[in-house]
Amino acid sequence: MEESSELPLDAKSEFIDFQWKLGLAASCDGCRSLKYRYVAVMLKVADHSGQVKTKSFEKTVPQFQNFDRQFKEIAAVIETVKWIIW
Repeated sequence: MEESSELPLDAKSEFIDFQWKLGLAASCDGCRSLKYRYVAVMLKVADHSGQVKTKSFEKTVPQFQNFDRQFKEIAAVIETVKWIIW
């Protein structure tokens, strides 16, 4: 899987955009067979100075489903903490 250069994230980073698309590889050096499905993800984040940086990566469909599950778990924790604080 290809990844762009590292995107430093800290507490002052601001999430700008999240885009994804489903792809189908016709050929691949590391694939066992053709018709390899993957999800391409592009994240845009502004650093503390306001400069927008892009991070892109590809995940297999099962990896992306795990990624999605983890975000849902994060959202559930945030909701729990929100109710504790309020």
